[in-house]
Amino acid sequence: MNAPQEIRLQPQRDILVLVYENQTFELSAEYLRVYSPSAQVRGHGTGNAILQTGKRHVKITDLDTVGNYALKISFSDGHDSGLYSWDYLCDLAQNHAAHWQDYLHRLHHANASRDIQPA
Repeated sequence: MNAPQEIRLQPQRDILVLVYENQTFELSAEYLRVYSPSAQVRGHGTGNAILQTGKRHVKITDLDTVGNYALKISFSDGHDSGLYSWDYLCDLAQNHAAHWQDYLHRLHHANASRDIQPA
């Protein structure tokens, strides 16, 4: 998949807009953060993914293109190590509903929350 024709960050810094030739997608910072392609989130091998919790209010602090193949997204919680390839971003956009339901399902089964829990 090619890069989006346009990438915009909403003024509140909580929604990333990806504009392709025939479609426009809006992806929340929370969704992008919990599906970061970094080893910190995905783990260091199959089945080692780390469930991300407490990310409901995370914001996007910076966007940088990496060569002609990816977008680096930095978040307000300090996470900035994931490189979102154009193919991966397209998958997140096109399969948003399924990915989001899977995330909510995993949170429920872990008795975890999208909100930061008090210490």
